[in-house]
Amino acid sequence: MALKIPDAPKVGMVSLGCPKALVDSERILTKLRSDGYALSPDYDGADVVLVNTCGFLDSAKEESLEAIGEAIAENGRVIVTGCMGNEAELIRARFPEVLAITGAHQYEDVVNAVHDAAPPVPNAFVDLVPEGGLKLTPRHYGYVKISEGCNHSCAFCIIPDLRGKLASRRIDAVLREAEKLVAAGTKELLIISQDTSAYGVDVRHEERLWKGEPVRTHMTDLARALGGLRTPQGEQPWVRLHYVYPYPHVDAVIPLMAEGLLTPYLDIPFQHAAPNVLRAMKRPANEAKVLERLRGWREICPDIAIRSSFVVGFPGETEADFQYLLDWLEEAQLDRVGAFRFEPVEGAQANALPDHVPDEIKEERFQRIMDACARISAAKLAAKIGRTLPVIIDEVGEPDEDGSVGATGRSQADAPEIDGHVYLRDVDPGLSAGDFVSVEIEDADEHDLFGVPISV
Repeated sequence: MALKIPDAPKVGMVSLGCPKALVDSERILTKLRSDGYALSPDYDGADVVLVNTCGFLDSAKEESLEAIGEAIAENGRVIVTGCMGNEAELIRARFPEVLAITGAHQYEDVVNAVHDAAPPVPNAFVDLVPEGGLKLTPRHYGYVKISEGCNHSCAFCIIPDLRGKLASRRIDAVLREAEKLVAAGTKELLIISQDTSAYGVDVRHEERLWKGEPVRTHMTDLARALGGLRTPQGEQPWVRLHYVYPYPHVDAVIPLMAEGLLTPYLDIPFQHAAPNVLRAMKRPANEAKVLERLRGWREICPDIAIRSSFVVGFPGETEADFQYLLDWLEEAQLDRVGAFRFEPVEGAQANALPDHVPDEIKEERFQRIMDACARISAAKLAAKIGRTLPVIIDEVGEPDEDGSVGATGRSQADAPEIDGHVYLRDVDPGLSAGDFVSVEIEDADEHDLFGVPISV
């Protein structure tokens, strides 16, 4: 008689917030899959739905509450986790029917809650996960989180309250995870944390053995080791550093970019440039030295792309402070910039500061900074016309009426989800997501490049 394999309970997932939360979701799903659970792509098929919330801004909290409400309306059996989990009373006041609430990166508690809500059905034939774990990103790129928490006390931020102080992962564990991802087909590793530059500070940069050699728990050692990974086909994956505070030792990773071990890209959250605002934010106020270092980095690695984000309308920001920021940006010539209107966050020190900026002035400054940064971006992208750049393919289109195939990719200056694209014409229809191609750049606009692959 044929063996009947029992149906596995199904879990649905709604993941909100930043890439760090996305990694949390991937870890949770990987553990649940290894416990025999199946994944449901919709509410109807799920025995229980997980909502991984974001609690950084009030607007993000409201989005999280809306997602919880939708999950309850569509399914009814909901478990809440993530950064908003520390506000369980607020969640239960609005949604008393929620089955369980856990905080950020409390993986064991989440899994236990799922076990209670929809007990697993052990079966040796189905309790399997891919070697690289389950991913919520496309196969060809993946996030690697190297630490939790943060030791900073920025006035506008409550991340240390939500996620605790810095807690670095063992470097050998990070490298093992990255190696598995690359072996499973990942062509681009995105290194994330709350403060990538501080990696290892909490463990005094302890040494671990990797491939028989000692390696320090330090950003530069990690970057060099990641640069040595290769795909099964012998290709070198791109390695992109995010959330890098400009500590002095960041200078040491620029030569690694010039050597080709690291993708020439740094995501640095400057937040502002005016000394008065930086002090009010409780951020380092050494903007002049930063400009000097940017010039030095570009001398070592001319193709380095710098991404950053800035807050406009912080309490006490004057028109002179804002103009200082605009002038600084003209000098800095950053490649990619995101801007945010200041938004009070419950529990943040900035809420108690005097001289809050009216919303209409915040909006006017936001438009001005975005216009200025778009102009800078357009000029920098126009300078790439005529060059040949390496591009990673994200998506290949269908042939048009003439049989021509287009594709969308990214240059080394473009991180997924947050930066621009390279739009390609006349590509080989055999191309797939994750392929690397050399592209001649033919045109550009404020954010994107346009080109054609060339034979190499």
